[in-house]
Amino acid sequence: MFLKQHTLQQAVSLTGAGLHTGAPATITFLPAPENHGYIFQRVDLPGQPLIPADLDHVADTTRSTTLAEGEATVQTVEHVLGALAGMQIDNVLIQIDGPETPVFDGSALPYVEAFRRAGVEEQKANREYYVIDEPIHYQREDRGVDLAALQLNDFRVTVMVDYNSNVLGIQHATMIRLEDFTTEIAPARTFVFLHELEALLNAGLIKGGNTDNALVIVEQAPAPDVVDKLAKAFNKPPAVLKPGILDGKELRFTNEAARHKLLDLLGDLALLGTPFKGQIMAARPGHASNIAFARLIRNKIKQKKLVRRFQTDPGRGYFFDINAITRILPHRYPFLLVDRILNFEDNKIEGLKNVSINEPFFQGHFEGNPIMPGVLILEAMAQVGGVMLLNIVERPEDHWVYFLAIDKARFRKPVTPGDQLIFRLEMMSLKRNICKMFGRAFVNEVLVAEAEMVASLIERDK
Repeated sequence: MFLKQHTLQQAVSLTGAGLHTGAPATITFLPAPENHGYIFQRVDLPGQPLIPADLDHVADTTRSTTLAEGEATVQTVEHVLGALAGMQIDNVLIQIDGPETPVFDGSALPYVEAFRRAGVEEQKANREYYVIDEPIHYQREDRGVDLAALQLNDFRVTVMVDYNSNVLGIQHATMIRLEDFTTEIAPARTFVFLHELEALLNAGLIKGGNTDNALVIVEQAPAPDVVDKLAKAFNKPPAVLKPGILDGKELRFTNEAARHKLLDLLGDLALLGTPFKGQIMAARPGHASNIAFARLIRNKIKQKKLVRRFQTDPGRGYFFDINAITRILPHRYPFLLVDRILNFEDNKIEGLKNVSINEPFFQGHFEGNPIMPGVLILEAMAQVGGVMLLNIVERPEDHWVYFLAIDKARFRKPVTPGDQLIFRLEMMSLKRNICKMFGRAFVNEVLVAEAEMVASLIERDK
């Protein structure tokens, strides 16, 4: 695995038609500076909009992965991104003059060959790997989907596919190291079952599909009218079909279907924007499950970045002490109302505030009967949620958290001096740096307050 970031030595272009839209497009890969990542640019649209290749820009996962920024989209990006990730190329600007990347022969090999022609160049910046240090698991029992990331000081992927097919059978594919990608994974072509074609055509998909850019798996001979319809769609004369690969295509590998699913998985995981070390085990993966799994990994990456940066002593049993909190949050006395962050995982966070008689608000609320104002309980809760929201940006000190709305606030019991407030919040949704979260406050495990909150991240003026 590379220690340094890499880009292309020079620009390289390819032209072809998209699998689903059938639209022709020229795609050009240009060298990009360090820490640029993968960014698509629709040069055929007004303003030539940029579409970052990341999980926040995934718009659709129906039979392929589509990215979007506003009204601009790029469809079927997985083969392009799989080729870039497989060759360990980190920084590229990808210009395209159509809505979908060219499919060519249905594999990533044409892209690999183009990158070889352009040459790969080492850059000065180091590659920052995320190391899987605990198992991450995604499962969809209704579809038999199971994906896991396990600890390994390298990168290895194993995929199993099972379509109840007499032609394909149960297949496994493993990539032991990334250096094997170009010969063992990149040539594997996309595939489809013959009985799926009619539904895909009716859905407006595979307009550019044919037996030259996809393997068509025939389980049993279809009815004559179906044969005529598919022949018309593919602009081929009717043919007598029998179980096997349509048109007698030769497989490049006996487990080509599993290898292609591994390629798709690599492309979807590239949307993390961070290379990582670990072992991926995937049973029956698909684009929707790949993206959901990648988001679980991203949550861990984000959390670990903030923890690595601000956690002072992981052995004390909590995540952030007051010194770390003052580095993360802009609040100061008398308005800093969080003493510790106790727990922090995925989209959940738990914080603590010790309520002292020395709090300045007790002087006037109320004399002889000190009670913590409910609005300050919500403010303390919001500050804990702010730590969770600031976790999504690289430099939290360069951002403000503004709360936009509070809904369904309820105050169950009074909070008095000597109490210890525990706040538990969960992120309900996150879109375009606007977060909706649900929080609860407890004293001795008794619920004292709860509310839904909406907050926005705003970059500070520099």
